[in-house]
Amino acid sequence: MLAEALGAIRAGAFLLDESGRILAANAPAEGILGWSALELVGRDAHDLLHRDRHGDPTPRARCALRHAMLAGRTAQGAGEWAQRGDGTLLALSWMATPCVPTAASAAALVVFHPVGESLPLPSGEPAAAGPLSELERLALLAETTTALTSTLDVDEALRRLVGLVVPRLADWAVIDLITEQDEVWRTAVVHAKGDALVHEEQLEGPMPPIPAESGMPLSRALRGESSALAGPETYQGPPDSGVAVEQRRLFEVTGMHSAAIAPIRGLREILGVLTLGRSERPESFTGADVALLEDITRRAGLALANARLYQRQRKVAETMQRHLLPQLPDVPGLGITARYLPAPDASHVGGDWYDAFKLSDGVLALVIGDVVGHDLEAAAGMAQLRNMLRAYAWSQTEPPSRIVDWLDQASQHIAEVSMATLAFGRLTVQDDGRSELTWTNAGHPPPLLVTREGVARYLTDAHGVLLGLGAHRIAVRRTDATAELPPGSTLLLYTDGLIEAPGRSLDDGLERLRRHAASLAHRPLESFADELLQRARPPQNDDDVALLALRIPD
Repeated sequence: MLAEALGAIRAGAFLLDESGRILAANAPAEGILGWSALELVGRDAHDLLHRDRHGDPTPRARCALRHAMLAGRTAQGAGEWAQRGDGTLLALSWMATPCVPTAASAAALVVFHPVGESLPLPSGEPAAAGPLSELERLALLAETTTALTSTLDVDEALRRLVGLVVPRLADWAVIDLITEQDEVWRTAVVHAKGDALVHEEQLEGPMPPIPAESGMPLSRALRGESSALAGPETYQGPPDSGVAVEQRRLFEVTGMHSAAIAPIRGLREILGVLTLGRSERPESFTGADVALLEDITRRAGLALANARLYQRQRKVAETMQRHLLPQLPDVPGLGITARYLPAPDASHVGGDWYDAFKLSDGVLALVIGDVVGHDLEAAAGMAQLRNMLRAYAWSQTEPPSRIVDWLDQASQHIAEVSMATLAFGRLTVQDDGRSELTWTNAGHPPPLLVTREGVARYLTDAHGVLLGLGAHRIAVRRTDATAELPPGSTLLLYTDGLIEAPGRSLDDGLERLRRHAASLAHRPLESFADELLQRARPPQNDDDVALLALRIPD
């Protein structure tokens, strides 16, 4: 398979292992280098081939190919000299990219071709970037597709886009994005400074509106009409719009003498414009460069459209979820707070919920629940259960188990809920000032009680079947339990997203939560909730999390 893959490449190509030794070489490589495959395989490519223009071995510290391999990135070079099998020197242009030929090893694919007898540049002088070969263009486009489609974060996609084109194609990259309000924002003005990419923040920020009639290159690109080449002379005349004024300033500050401009197109709209500029390289952009830039922006447009759609869906999901969650009551002397953290996947509108409200007899009701599913149906079912539970609890002064029984029976006929878990309790204050919790649990993780001294224990009593199984039909009786809540203690109700993680047992998650909660017992309640969510939530968790915390007064 490896030999067939290399044989399909018409340019010279060989495969290097992590140490730089040649694993395989194709027939064009043998012809170009004057070495047989048997002579190449197993040899260190740098020691065997790399020379300076005088034929002396090149120090490893100056080997760009080795640097690229160590960094695990795609790189290219021109004017490098190689010693052929007959002792003559040959200038090569090359490109190297990481690859994984087998499950057990990493390697780099090097593709090269001769470039005649061009002299190498003096030591320390950077090589001028010439026009890319067809192979290099295809490699760049493939890298662009891979880099941009592997993220759904708009800012990260833009950062990767800039890193792909600077300094490979240009000294400067400018990105103008069109917002959902049809406003233009100059998101990035970046140039290469040594090995770093530096933002010129004074040139970034809001831009004037898109002119409807302007014939200037950026204006036409923002309207999605065409790509273009431009230079400082393009904007020397009287400006026809505010955009032209900003463009003149851009050329003056950056010193760009040549620019290529192309629109970034989404599926149905223009998302923005990518401008590449050259200030240090003497050569100007050509029509071929514009064609390459259009291929890049076409891929960037699809990636940005997907990232924007993802962020829009996530925002809608979070907004809907938060509007469904209630405002907490103000109870004098009692600390009460809640947190909700949505699932990482924007499509996962969760069924996790919490509630706290005063009942008709003045008692505080506490609820934590989770409707099975991660979609709009689960979120709608969660809202139905919450409202039904509120109505039952308010109208009936009954033990929590009786309220949950009624809710279970009604949910199977009224609410669109298949299954759900919840813990429901009543917090009462006795005449002597003692606080007590009476609760029932329908298949939910047990509440956690943490004393002010840091002793944490789970309230595991009154545990029954989850909603939706028809406990009344299978003659399973729900029970209640009562526990005293010591002064200064913290009661924590939470959903399973705080304790569950792939590959770990539920007991591990419960113990992790218990230990972190105990260590935070001295924290103020708001800090307790924030830190606990940060520390206890498993990093591999892909579920939403809800928690409700109460601090009993001293």
